[in-house]
Amino acid sequence: METVKDYFGSLVFDDRVMKATLSAKVYASLKKTIDEGTELDIGVANAVAAAIKDWAVTKGATHYTHWFQPLTGITAEKHDSFISPSPDGGVIMEFSGKELIKGEPDASSFPSGGLRATFEARGYTAWDPTSYAFIKGKTLCIPTAFCSYDGHALDKKTPLLRSMEALNKQALRILRLFGNENAKCVRSSVGPEQEYFLIPEEMYERRPDLRFTGRTLFGAKPPKGQEMDDHYFGVIKPRVAAFMNELNSELWKLGILAKTEHNEVAPAQHELAPIYTTTNIATDHNQLTMEIMQKVAAKHGLVCLLHEKPFAGVNGSGKHNNWSIATDSGQNLLSPGETPYENAQFLLFLCAVIKAVDDYQDLLRISVATAGNDHRLGANEAPPAVVSIFLGDELNAVLEAIETDTPYKGIEKTQMKLGVDVLPKFNRDTTDRNRTSPFAFTGNKFEFRMLGSSNSIACANIMLNTAVAESLKIYADRLEGAADFEKTLHEMIRKTIRDHKHIIFNGNGYDDSWIKEATEKRGLMNLRTTPDAIPHILDKKNVDMLTSHGVFSEAEIKSRYEITLENYCKTVIIEANTMAAMAKTQIIPAIEAYASSVAKSALTKKELDSTLACSFETGLVRKLSALTDRIDRKVRELEDVLISLHSAKDIGEESAMIRDTVLVKMSELRIPCDEAETLTAKSYWPFPTYADLLFGVK
Repeated sequence: METVKDYFGSLVFDDRVMKATLSAKVYASLKKTIDEGTELDIGVANAVAAAIKDWAVTKGATHYTHWFQPLTGITAEKHDSFISPSPDGGVIMEFSGKELIKGEPDASSFPSGGLRATFEARGYTAWDPTSYAFIKGKTLCIPTAFCSYDGHALDKKTPLLRSMEALNKQALRILRLFGNENAKCVRSSVGPEQEYFLIPEEMYERRPDLRFTGRTLFGAKPPKGQEMDDHYFGVIKPRVAAFMNELNSELWKLGILAKTEHNEVAPAQHELAPIYTTTNIATDHNQLTMEIMQKVAAKHGLVCLLHEKPFAGVNGSGKHNNWSIATDSGQNLLSPGETPYENAQFLLFLCAVIKAVDDYQDLLRISVATAGNDHRLGANEAPPAVVSIFLGDELNAVLEAIETDTPYKGIEKTQMKLGVDVLPKFNRDTTDRNRTSPFAFTGNKFEFRMLGSSNSIACANIMLNTAVAESLKIYADRLEGAADFEKTLHEMIRKTIRDHKHIIFNGNGYDDSWIKEATEKRGLMNLRTTPDAIPHILDKKNVDMLTSHGVFSEAEIKSRYEITLENYCKTVIIEANTMAAMAKTQIIPAIEAYASSVAKSALTKKELDSTLACSFETGLVRKLSALTDRIDRKVRELEDVLISLHSAKDIGEESAMIRDTVLVKMSELRIPCDEAETLTAKSYWPFPTYADLLFGVK
């Protein structure tokens, strides 16, 4: 019987396969490219291409694709076969180094945010050798970056790789100052926890809102939701278990370290968590995970919903980004050490993160900003839109001792003079987790909890990597020129704590009083919606920082502004049009049909006996008629505000109008429709209810 160990990574051209299929010289050259970023010689590329092709063909592959992540939020692929004509009229299987390294897909139909004219079609994909090639179906997938003809990044991988290099460069400067000459590189690592819903496919097909928008736009509250707290970690239903088993198998074949699975808080909601790996690979793996979730669900007669808020009244779905940094030798730079040397180094990297999160709290909020995620943040089911850091009581006390130059009152009273005394050792989990914190320290990593379930994790990690790189650069610039290293280090850490402690909050982020304290007393930003957040990416401090590290050009930053707001506007407009159509063509006719039936029933009774009161029927028809009129009025108001959007001068103004008018009218339309659902006979209601959807999987 085949075990997981036998087939894990069987569809991945990973290091094991490289060693087995490449000559020692070619393997060494490729590893040098992967580890150090050196350019790959065309002769080596041809040898690697031949090996990849031969391996892929033995696995049943007939095509190859440069698999990339454009600014659509999903992955893209164009399949080319390996076949080439042979002189005898047959075909041969070919794949060159040139084809491996570079592709040329049409770039005209992908979002560019003004980086290129619509008629300019040419774009390039470039092989990312740091992420292993893999087989999906009968296609060899080559992870690639995607850029325009003039070199502008049109994807999420390119700036992610740039941010990783920026972090690597600055972190190595710090390590050298602490005498570490052995570390060759520093990489950020991520483990993204993926939440999702599973619903029956046949019900999904009967809901236009789910098919067009990924979320329900109407739905009365069911008799039971998550009030009993009986779904979280509950017994997994057989149908869901079968889905999870096949999902695990497919992910493991692709080398994805799917580790933990369980029921989440809301009915029909579940979670999958992997073991964390290098950020670039983790990003690719998460994109693959979301795609495979949906494919496997379909095989089981289910639909996997990745929208952040598919159902009102129950918890939405997030994606916790567990982030850490480590050297190539495996030293976690966010783990407290056991010596003065390690303690000081840990504290410096910790302070770099604190400073980064405070200085660039707007960029972190921007990195998770979508129309879907706006429904989650601040809804007492996810962190608030205000960014803060949770450190826990013990580490917080250590920082306070450093700031005040007083003994730390831990297990031992220790004078906190950096580089001299030992930081008192503490276990990873000395403080309970804070699920309300947007950015929580969990022992040797930070858990960034603001991401929405459908978000690419690339965006959050681009901003996080680069912001931390900026903090480390400032520190390295000061320390490299310091006459007294230890004194400068100590003073610098104290200053960081003193200047940025307002970002540290260990309390309840769901409490309304915290938002008031955060904004009015601490001066933190509360960017509640995407239109509130996105304009800040154009702030001078943000543009200067991102361009100085070469992560984005100014033109690329402006393009992200345009693309993100455009996506927000299009998303909400599609939702609004769907609402109007469903109300006019499904909900109103259903209410009218039921009201007519009730009225006919009353008339029949009156014909039988004129003395019968028929007060129930009369009252119900009145209520339904009033609701129908109200729904009709609200539909027309919604359509009017949609028309008014044409007057917007630019995408910024349009997004603000949508936030202030369209979303308001959508909420107003939903109220009478949901009320009508509670009064209309189930046989007349045109689509499955919340009770059907949330409890439909047996």
